Amino acid sequence: MKILFMGTPDFAVFTLRALIDAGHEICAVVTQPDKPRGRGYAMTPPPVKVCAAEAGIPVLQPATLRDEHIAAELAGYAPQVIVVVAYGKILPKNILDLPPYGCINLHGSLLPEYRGAAPMQRAILDGKPVTGVTTMYMAEGMDTGDMLLRREISIEESDNFEDIHDKLGKIGAVLMLETLEKLEAGTLTPVPQDDSLATYAAKITKDDCLVCFDTDARTVHNRIRGLSPIPLAFTHTPDGKLLKLVSARIAEEDQAHDTPGEILSLEDGITVACRTGSVTVTGVLPEGKGRMNACDYVRGRRLSVHDILR
Repeated sequence: MKILFMGTPDFAVFTLRALIDAGHEICAVVTQPDKPRGRGYAMTPPPVKVCAAEAGIPVLQPATLRDEHIAAELAGYAPQVIVVVAYGKILPKNILDLPPYGCINLHGSLLPEYRGAAPMQRAILDGKPVTGVTTMYMAEGMDTGDMLLRREISIEESDNFEDIHDKLGKIGAVLMLETLEKLEAGTLTPVPQDDSLATYAAKITKDDCLVCFDTDARTVHNRIRGLSPIPLAFTHTPDGKLLKLVSARIAEEDQAHDTPGEILSLEDGITVACRTGSVTVTGVLPEGKGRMNACDYVRGRRLSVHDILR
């Protein structure tokens, strides 16, 4: 099919590459503008732009879609369908109405659960045992369109955000190919979402990243893995230094502790008391340093058993 693709981050690249490999005609790619990143604030292109450029596909990076000139330019490509994966902006009605086959979105949750910006992280933070991907017709609301196809995966206890991101990226790409095949064949059956079952996956903020040990060990573990490898959960050492937590495991889940955040052991990591249970931090990113094994960090720092992380 002749496709206009809209997407921005790595998650969207899985689908873009699959569409290219499957022989679909990608007439153009629309992605977000380059942004300054890193310590030097160098202007960095989105991953989708890099992928499209390597394939020789025209790339558009409009600052806004609410410009009639942009709509006219997109119309000039005459796409049969617009495929959208994590583009990052709401599509206005004149673009939604542009292609004859409509606009189809791949969303990283089992809709109507976790509509919004951070469905994968929120599913892990909430301790969900399963998640998945959904293809859907796009409407003017936030992830409210009729559902087309869905695929489900288990969230394993060791899975972090990166693991789930990659798993869903891969199965989402396959699901989009299947959706387009059925779309062209006229065999899709759109299913309206039940709004009464909808939940919202708000964008991750700094407040989400601060670890509160005054809860159970599983909740703390889910926060650490749900925010790894980015943006990373964090706490503070007794001297007030920022300590980001890259990885952890549950040490035990039953014992109650009077002092949440207290370091219980420095053997084989940093074992920290929660209100109920404890977690062993195995990977850290100290302030002003690179990522390292927690045991290496302990050897180079003056942390002691009974110190409090806050």
